Amino acid sequence: MATHPVALTVAGTDPSGGAGIPADLKTFAALGVYGFSVVSVVVAQNSSRVLSTAPMEPVMVARQIGALMMQLRPHAMKTGALGDAAIVAEVARAIEEFELPPPVVDPVIISSSGARLLDLQGEAAMRRRLLPLARVITPNLPEAQALSGIEIDGVEAMREAARLIHRMGPRAVVVKGGHLGKHRPAVDILYDGRSLVELAGDRIEGGGAHGTGCVFSAAIAAWLARGAELEQAVRRAKEFVARALRYAVRIGEGRLLLDQLRAARK
Repeated sequence: MATHPVALTVAGTDPSGGAGIPADLKTFAALGVYGFSVVSVVVAQNSSRVLSTAPMEPVMVARQIGALMMQLRPHAMKTGALGDAAIVAEVARAIEEFELPPPVVDPVIISSSGARLLDLQGEAAMRRRLLPLARVITPNLPEAQALSGIEIDGVEAMREAARLIHRMGPRAVVVKGGHLGKHRPAVDILYDGRSLVELAGDRIEGGGAHGTGCVFSAAIAAWLARGAELEQAVRRAKEFVARALRYAVRIGEGRLLLDQLRAARK
């Protein structure tokens, strides 16, 4: 019997440590949650660009999850970059077979540098197989546009995109508004099929940082693992990312990297 909250991430690697599994595990640890991790795709990247990707064999993804289930069923789960349709299907099958917690789905489709991290067949599989299982999906504006099929140029369009994505099956949707523009508030929209909640925050100067979407979704999973209700988990995750952005650091030639451990101490 676990006395410590445990969260599972199924995501890609990041040698820079700013996104993917390294960012998820740092976020879990900073928020007092033990992290399990399953590698879905190996990504050759740094904080500025993706050079290449190599999806894992689906059977190996399944074996990683199966090995963990021999030890403990996690209290919460998130997914990140999944690579291709076969891996999406394998992850969905494992969620159903092992009765895993409904995942926080970070729909990583295209990196901020423009590289595809999920192919077109994988995107279709995510809509068909994974979204109906999701506790919440957390698209940024480009991802929300791709999923909803509408142009998002303001908060009202974010609300409409949240409604459209919710019809695909997730229990809730958070459309993140960070890409609205530097002169506009950092507004996110949470929709659970009944109510639309507008979550506003201060826009932090600095041009953004690498891995904010990964950290946000991991923080939601961490708070869910600790027993928070969804809206509370989303609010606390948003506050955590804002603090981590304030303490972001630049290591070498690249984008800013979030400092989760310092953020957790404040």
